[in-house]
Amino acid sequence: MKFTLNWLKKYVDFTMSSAELAERLTMAGLEVDSVDELFSHLANVRVALIDNVRPHPNADRLVLCDITVGSEKKQIVCGAPNAAAGLLTPVALPGAVLPGGLKIKKGKIRGEISEGMLCSAGDLGISDDHQGIMELDAALRPGDLLEDALGLADTLIDVDLTPNRPDCASVIGIGREVAAFAGTELRRPPVDLPVLTGKGVPFTVQVDAPAECPRYAARLLRNVKVGPSPWWLQRQLLAIGLRPINNVVDITNFVMLETGQPLHAFDFNKINGSKIVVRKAGPDEKITTLDGQERQLDPAMLMICDEQKPVAVAGVMGGANSEVADDSREILLESACFDPISVRRTARKLNLGTDASFRFERGVDPQGTIYALERVVRLMIEICGAEPVADGFDVCSSLKEPQLLELRVQRTSDLLGVDFTAGELAAFLTAIEFKVIELDSDTLEVIVPGFRVDIEREIDLVEEIARLKGYNEIPTTLPVVPMRFSEQDNNRLLRRKLVEIMTALGFSQAINYSFVAEKHFDLLGLAAADPRRQTVRLLNPLAEEQNVMRTTLLPGLLENVRRNVNHQVADVQLFEIGKIFQPRDNELLPEEKFRLTAVLSGRRHANAPVIHFGQQPCDIFDIKGVAESLLNELRLSAVKLVASEGNEPYCEPGTLLDCRQEDVLLGRCGRLSRTTMKNFALRQDLFFLDLDFELLAQLEQTPRNFVPLPKFPAVRWDIAVLVPDSVGGGEILKAIYDSGEPLIEQAEIFDVYQGDPIAEGKKSIAVSISYRSGEGTLDDDGVGVVHQKIIDLLLSGFDGQLRDV
Repeated sequence: MKFTLNWLKKYVDFTMSSAELAERLTMAGLEVDSVDELFSHLANVRVALIDNVRPHPNADRLVLCDITVGSEKKQIVCGAPNAAAGLLTPVALPGAVLPGGLKIKKGKIRGEISEGMLCSAGDLGISDDHQGIMELDAALRPGDLLEDALGLADTLIDVDLTPNRPDCASVIGIGREVAAFAGTELRRPPVDLPVLTGKGVPFTVQVDAPAECPRYAARLLRNVKVGPSPWWLQRQLLAIGLRPINNVVDITNFVMLETGQPLHAFDFNKINGSKIVVRKAGPDEKITTLDGQERQLDPAMLMICDEQKPVAVAGVMGGANSEVADDSREILLESACFDPISVRRTARKLNLGTDASFRFERGVDPQGTIYALERVVRLMIEICGAEPVADGFDVCSSLKEPQLLELRVQRTSDLLGVDFTAGELAAFLTAIEFKVIELDSDTLEVIVPGFRVDIEREIDLVEEIARLKGYNEIPTTLPVVPMRFSEQDNNRLLRRKLVEIMTALGFSQAINYSFVAEKHFDLLGLAAADPRRQTVRLLNPLAEEQNVMRTTLLPGLLENVRRNVNHQVADVQLFEIGKIFQPRDNELLPEEKFRLTAVLSGRRHANAPVIHFGQQPCDIFDIKGVAESLLNELRLSAVKLVASEGNEPYCEPGTLLDCRQEDVLLGRCGRLSRTTMKNFALRQDLFFLDLDFELLAQLEQTPRNFVPLPKFPAVRWDIAVLVPDSVGGGEILKAIYDSGEPLIEQAEIFDVYQGDPIAEGKKSIAVSISYRSGEGTLDDDGVGVVHQKIIDLLLSGFDGQLRDV
C-alpha cells in the first residue's frame, strides 16, 4: 500500500517526521518497506516563460527559444513541436541531473548556444508523457522552483500489508491507525449517504449470485464531461506510480486508494437493455478486458453483464465493450462487495491481478460501499460537471450482522502482563473505531466494525490491545521453568538410534516428498486389491507427479537410485525413515505410520579401494546382513529372518525373507524383480529392506547381560555334514544352539560346498564349534562326548551324512 505524507495529512493531524511515522507504523504491525523523498532531483528545475521562438539557422527541426527565468534571460535550443511564445514550461538549468542520469550542461547545438533544456513531463519523471514540452498553468511565476510551483515535494511511504489487514489498503485505513497512536481525530471527506431505493431510475440491477455478491450498488450520472483530470488529482496518482487516464477513471482510482473500496465506471450507452445482471459466466463465454486481452471464461467465474453479454469480470477488471471514452456522456458507477474466494479463484485462473482484485481478495467492508459510491459522485460533480440521477440501486442480500465479542479485562491483563482498567481497554478500541459497551468492571462488549475481517475471537482483541499499547511498552518476563529434563519421546529416540545404526553401516539418509505419483503402484506391480493402492488424494497437488500421499517408501528410494546411477554414481546405499499415509473409514484425516526402508545396489565394498577388495557386487546376503546387524544393535534377539511363504509382486521369487517375531510380521527384505527394475529404468541388481517402525517400537529389547572374562581357554572342533539342498545353514546353527549343551559357546558356518564329488541334490555344510567351560580346562574326552552328541543330532535331524574335513 503506497501513500504520500501530504495525502495522509488531509485525514489526520500529526507532527511526526516520516522516519518516526514509519517506525510507529511498523511497531503497530504495518511494516514499512520504504520511505522515499519524491522529485528531489528537480532541485535545479524552474518555471520558464518562452518570450520568443525563432528558427534554428542550421537545423530544420530545431528552434531557438528566448526564455525568462526570474530576472534572467536565456537562449534554449528546443525540438518540441509545441514550443510557442507565451508558454510557461519547465526548464532544467545547467547542473541539473534528470532521471536516467542525464546531466544538463551549457553548450552548443548545431552551432547555437543552449543554456539548458526545456522539459516534457517524461523527461522530469513526473509521468511517461514525452509528447512535447510540459505546458504549465499560466498563473505560475517564471523563476519559481518547479517542485514548489506544482506542489511536487512529498514523501512516498510503502507499507507491506499482511493478508489479514485489508482495512489498511487505503489512505483512510492508514490514517485510522495513525490517529490511534497520535491521539488525534480521523477526518473523512463529508458525503451524504442517501437511501437508494431503485425507484424511478432508468436502469435495473439483478443479482443472480447473492452468495458471491452480497451487496451491489449503482448510480447513474448524466452530462459528464470526460477529459484530463485537474493537476492535484494527476499529481496524487503520479506520486504513487499510477498513470492518469481521464477524469472519470482517475476519480474511481483515487477513491479506491482513499477508502479501500474498488469502484468501476461503465459507459451507460454501451449497456444493452439498461440492465446490470450479476451472474456466473455461461458456457464458452469470452470477454475482452480493458488490457485488450480476450479471455476464456469459466462457469465458476462471477461476471457483471448486461442483457446480452459480460461487460466486466467481477472484482477484477472491466470489459473493453463498456469502457469510458472521450465521448461518453452518461456514466454508470458500480460499488460492490464480492466474495474474496470467488475473486481470488477468478484472478488466478485468468492470471490477472489488479489493484481491485488485491482488495477484494482480502475482503472489503460491505458497509463502506455506499460511502465510496457517494464520494465518487461528489467528485464527479465537482470535476466533471456531472448531473446525478436522484436515486440508484443498493441490492443487499446476505450481509452479515456485526460481530459481538466479550473482552475480559483481567484475562487481557494476565496475557499481556500489564494491569489494565476497563476504561483503558475501551479507549484503545474506540480509537480504531470499534464500538465498546462496558457490561461490568471486568467485561466489555465489543462490536467489531465490518472493515476488520481479521477479528474473530477474544484473543484477537487482546492482540489489538497489545498492538495499540505498543509492544515496547509491554514488560518482558521470562517463564518459570522447573529444573528437570522433559520427558523424552521414545519413538523419536528410536528413530535417532536407527539413523545412527544405518549410517554406521555405510548408508546415507534420504528425505523424499510425501506426495508421490499414482503410477508408482503400477510400476511396482501391485494388485488392484492391494491395500497400498488405497491412497489419500490431494485436492490441489503441486504437480501431476505428486497427486497422492505415499503408502510405501520404496518407490521414492528407487527414483533416488535411478537418479544417482544416471549421474554415474553406481554404488548406492540409501535409507529413509518416513511416514506413510493410509485413509481411514469415515474420517477426514489419514492414519500416519512410520516405516524404515533401505536399498542397496552396486559394489559390496563401495568405498574401499578396488585393488584390495575388487568389484564384487552385493547380493541378498548383504541386505540380510544389514537387517541382522540392525536387529542385533537394537537387541531384538527374538526377531528372526526366515524364508517367506508369501510374495511381493516387486520381489524376485525365491529371494524374499520375512522379518518375524513369532507370528508378527515386522517387515521384509529381498531382491527387486527384473520387471520392476525395468519399470523404474534400473540396470543393476537392487536389494531392499522394508520394516514397520511402529511394530519395532513396540518390541521388548533383550536386557544387557554382563559376564566376567573367561578364565579358561576354549577349544574349537569342526563338523562337515552332507545334507539335502533344502536344508538351510540357519537351521543347522539353530539345532546346535537349541541342543542345550552348556559347553557350546559359539557355532559358525565357515564353508558351504556343492559339486563334484558330492552327489546331486546334496551339499556340504562345515561348522566350527567353540567349547568352553567356566570351571576348568577341557580335555579331548570331555569335548568328544558333547561333540559326538551334536554330530548324531545333525545326522538324525537332517538326514545327514558325516563328511571328512
